Amino acid sequence: MFAPSEEPVPSASEIPLPEERGIVLRTRGVRKRFGRTVALDGIDLSVHEGEIYGFLGRNGAGKTTTIRALMGIVTPDAGEIELLGRSVRRVDVKTKQRIGYVSQEPHCYPWMTTRMLGRFVGGFYPTWDNAEFERLLQVLDLPPNRRFSQLSGGMQMKLSLALALAHRPGLLILDEPTAGLDPVARREFLDLIASQARNHGRTTFFSTHLIDEVQRVADRVGIIDRGRMRYEGGVAELRAEVRRVSWIEPIDATQPPPLLPAGFELLRDESSAESRAIVLRAPVALWMDADFGSGAIAEELSLEDIFLAFAAAGRAQL
Repeated sequence: MFAPSEEPVPSASEIPLPEERGIVLRTRGVRKRFGRTVALDGIDLSVHEGEIYGFLGRNGAGKTTTIRALMGIVTPDAGEIELLGRSVRRVDVKTKQRIGYVSQEPHCYPWMTTRMLGRFVGGFYPTWDNAEFERLLQVLDLPPNRRFSQLSGGMQMKLSLALALAHRPGLLILDEPTAGLDPVARREFLDLIASQARNHGRTTFFSTHLIDEVQRVADRVGIIDRGRMRYEGGVAELRAEVRRVSWIEPIDATQPPPLLPAGFELLRDESSAESRAIVLRAPVALWMDADFGSGAIAEELSLEDIFLAFAAAGRAQL
């Protein structure tokens, strides 16, 4: 398990609420097109200091393109990106030196050992802390003298995380970091991310399509689908806004659904020939007095069901 941090852990009363913290990462209206394909269609998001932000979306939703735009690997066609308090068009070297980045597929010189890679990568970062790197090798159970090519996929990903953290970045950006990891390695990876945020105030932005990861470590979540942001906020707030409405009494499901009250968005129609059920989204205040007719009941959903509803919105139903 992880070695305890030598730094004191702040109490809950000492930790400011997300909206009270500074903005470390923000995008406004970011768009990117590849030929006729619209990859990003006006992305607006914000990440506060010290929080873990889960960027949730299906494969192909636009998560990696967003991250590549943040890292300056691709140039947006339109929009603004703010990193670490600065508006940037091109991500310069000094800004990159303050960001820890882990891509989906780590690429390192295969002949270098774990420790050699630490010395090599450390040369690019003025804030590199070799003692911290050695500590992370122990925490993540990484053999210091084994070549990169001899490491398993899970070990390569954990080494990439150690390299990203050892220069104590102001922002950690992770692109599907646990894809392909076994359950034990996934747990270690997520626990370290949570520990870094809790003990060191490490601001973390990580993309994933795995809902349980968001539930486990994220303070806030952004849901992207087909290049558009569908939601941004807390998980509890999301569950309060999205609910399933169904009717207990028999109803003719072949008839058009009832008119929705103003302010309600239909995410998914789950009706069948025998029953009527729809998933709706609305501000919490509107749910208090909403009237869907006789026999209607509204129920909260799991985060998985909500994610599926967002992914299905606007698509043809099965």
